[in-house]
Amino acid sequence: MAKVLMKGTEAIAEAAIQAGCRYFFGYPITPQNEIPEYMSAHLPEHGGIYIQGESEVASVNMILGAAATGYQVMTTSSSPGISLMSEGLSYIAGSELPAVVVNVMRGGPGLGGILPSQADYLQATKGGGNGDYHLMVFAPSTLQETVEVVQSAWDYAFKYRNPVMILADGFMGQMMEPVEITPHETERGDWKSWGLGNKGTREGKKRSLIKSMYLTAELLEAHNSKLQEKYDRMQKEDVKWEELHVEDAELVIASYGTTARIAKSAISHLRDQGYKVGMIRPITLFPFPYEPFEKLTDRVKHILDLEMNMGQMIDDVKIATKSRFPVSFYGRCGGVAPSVEEIENQCKQILG
Repeated sequence: MAKVLMKGTEAIAEAAIQAGCRYFFGYPITPQNEIPEYMSAHLPEHGGIYIQGESEVASVNMILGAAATGYQVMTTSSSPGISLMSEGLSYIAGSELPAVVVNVMRGGPGLGGILPSQADYLQATKGGGNGDYHLMVFAPSTLQETVEVVQSAWDYAFKYRNPVMILADGFMGQMMEPVEITPHETERGDWKSWGLGNKGTREGKKRSLIKSMYLTAELLEAHNSKLQEKYDRMQKEDVKWEELHVEDAELVIASYGTTARIAKSAISHLRDQGYKVGMIRPITLFPFPYEPFEKLTDRVKHILDLEMNMGQMIDDVKIATKSRFPVSFYGRCGGVAPSVEEIENQCKQILG
C-alpha cells in the first residue's frame, strides 16, 4: 500500500484491521471518536464485529470475554474512559489474556477537558486498577510509528498473554500525516491451547479454565509470582527506546510521544547554536528503558524531563539515573504542549 494521508485516529483503526483485529468493543468519548466510527464502518467489510457497549465498563468486560477465546480484540478510549475500564483491565491482566487498548489522552483530572495531554502516564505504567499487575505500554511519537506499534501490539499481547496499552494524545489523534499501512500477520503462538472454544483440538479434549481468582494465600502468591516473572521477562527482552545525540550531550532531554517530537526540533536549533543537547525517548513506558540512562557518561551535566503534564515520568528518570545527575522537569498541561521556543529557553538556562 502506498502512503495515504490519514487522520491519526483513522490510521490507528485501519492499522488494527490490517493486523487482523476483527472484534472491537468500545464507547464514544472525545478525542478518539473517529476510531470506533471507522471500525463500525469498516470492520464488517472484513468479516469483523463492532459493538458499542452501553458504557466503558460494559465494553471492557466484553473485551475480557472475547479475549478469552484467543482472538484479536481491541478497545479504545480517552482518559476518564480508561479510568472506568481500569477494573476490567486488572481482570484481563490477572486472567493472562491478550488485548490491545489505545488511550488517546486528554486533560484531567476528573472530566478535565478534551484538549491533548500526557497526564495518564502514571495510570498506564503504575496500574490503574487493583493488584500487582502491569500493562505493556507503548508511546509512539509519529503517526507512522503509531501504525507500526498498533500492528505489533498483538504480537506482544500474545507473546506475554497480557494486555498492551498504546498511549497517544489528542494531537496525534487529530493530526493528519502520510502513512503506509500494510497487512501484518500476528503471531498468536499456542492460543488454541488455552483459548475458550478449542477443547476439541486439545489432547484428551482438556477444558480451559481462565480466571483471576485464587482463594488461598499459596495459590494467589504463586500466581502473582508467575505474573512478576513475565514482567521481568518484558524488561529483559522487549524494552524499546530512541537515542538522539547522546554521545556528546551535556544536557539530555527525557521525553516521549508528541512532546519528544517537538523536542527534536528544539534540539536541532540548539545544536546549530553550539549547545550540546541530546535526548532519550522511551518508546516502551513499561517496561521502562533504564539502560540508556545507566550508560550516560560523566560528560552529562543535567537531565531535563519534558512532558505534557505536571511531571509524571520524572521519578522513573531519577531511578534510571541512580541520582548520578541533577534531574529537573519542564512541562505544560491543560491542552498545551511545550513549544520549541520554551524548550530552547529551558535548555539555555540549564546550560548557562
